[in-house]
Amino acid sequence: MKPTILLINFQNQQKLRKLKMALLPFKIRLKTIEPQDYSQPIGYLAGVKEVSQVQIPSALISQEQMEKEMLILAGITGNLFDQVLYTLRKAGTPVDYKAVLTEHNQNWNCMQLYKELEKEHNMYHPS
Repeated sequence: MKPTILLINFQNQQKLRKLKMALLPFKIRLKTIEPQDYSQPIGYLAGVKEVSQVQIPSALISQEQMEKEMLILAGITGNLFDQVLYTLRKAGTPVDYKAVLTEHNQNWNCMQLYKELEKEHNMYHPS
């Protein structure tokens, strides 16, 4: 799998453009995920060959909304991982919800991962 970053729920186009420009030197595939694809497995969206697209009748697709942006790093490890996170911080493009694609979460859809990250965020940052 080619190193990929999935960009989910970015409403601010200026911030998205700034983030993409900061990551351009890494030659990592950046893929903006549209709301109609939120029900697809994250592994499929990232290009994992073993994870297939799912067919979900439109009536069953969740209408839940995400409040925050989410960034998923897939196939990015070691020094490259550290450099990407450093570059995002340095560029001033904070993203509240960040995750790494794993064998455990590759079959989850975007909303499942979002809810898990939201739980973790609330646990570490109580209001």
